Amino acid sequence: MNIITILYFIFVLSVTVFIHELGHFIFAKKAKIYVYEFALGMGPRIFKWNRKNDETVYSIRLFPIGGFVQMAGEEVELDENIPKNKRLQSKTWLQRFLTVIAGVIFNFLLAILIFTTLAFIYGVPNNKPVIVGVNSEYLSETVIRENDTILSINNSKIRTKDMFLLEYQIYNGKDITLKLKHKDGTVETTTLKPIKETIDGTDTFVYGIYLDNSVSKNFFQMLTYGIVKTFDLIEQMFYVISYLVIGKLSLNSLSGPIGIYNVVGESAKAGFANIVYLIGFLCINVGFINLLPLPAFDGGRILFMVIEKIKGKPVNTKIENIIHSVGLTLLMLLMLLITWNDIVRFILN
Repeated sequence: MNIITILYFIFVLSVTVFIHELGHFIFAKKAKIYVYEFALGMGPRIFKWNRKNDETVYSIRLFPIGGFVQMAGEEVELDENIPKNKRLQSKTWLQRFLTVIAGVIFNFLLAILIFTTLAFIYGVPNNKPVIVGVNSEYLSETVIRENDTILSINNSKIRTKDMFLLEYQIYNGKDITLKLKHKDGTVETTTLKPIKETIDGTDTFVYGIYLDNSVSKNFFQMLTYGIVKTFDLIEQMFYVISYLVIGKLSLNSLSGPIGIYNVVGESAKAGFANIVYLIGFLCINVGFINLLPLPAFDGGRILFMVIEKIKGKPVNTKIENIIHSVGLTLLMLLMLLITWNDIVRFILN
């Protein structure tokens, strides 16, 4: 293992997790909820400290793959040693809602800040699915013209280059049918067949088209790029989840810590800016996943709060905690499966 990659890996995960937990922590403190511990990492503590006149233990744990903010009343029905007015359940619905959703909001805000900063440094990459070139070596006869806009791939509508690349990854190695809009407004459909090539011992598939990779220095585009890019990535996450549900994507396409480590290594080769971009990308992923209305996620807790709002009274705390515990167990099993798939891919590669 490369020591630089390991350090980057720890840095990327730590920043992504820290900003999420910081959101929970700040709003918990603002609501005067008793916070037992603010931990970065999981597993045994390797370092801890306390601040003067602050009940919270701040700690760093051995494995840099997570973190948590432990609040009174969050996991158990009652914390007898903590005053009732400092427990999570005693706070108003809005205070509890903001404390739970703050982690996601902080993730999204950091992503927006990162993407906007990179835009002002490097410019805004064109995200329109426009073809700027065709390799005649692979496509001797084709209806594709320069400046064609891709409207769909295999009947899946395409709005951005990001969406095209997502669909492209799904169909990579298979025939793809493109619906194209020419510059004169006419629309045509063409099917491209992949050509297999081996580059540096790795099999790859070539379709013979090149998308527009131009960069804009327009001030307004740079100013709004962070928000636009964040919403584009959130849209992609919706598609990824729906594709997992309908079977268009398999669990093998997901990555755990080992997969992220490999991505960090590849990003590091391209420069530190790519590492920073990766933090923004992971922030979107972490924020989106935590919004899913599933047990053990922030979204699951928000779902119970919505049910509480509709019913006019809280859901039984014991029942809610049991559901979250079962959800956490299933999540751990899923992570083990994804990690195993990462190990298999790592060995095969």
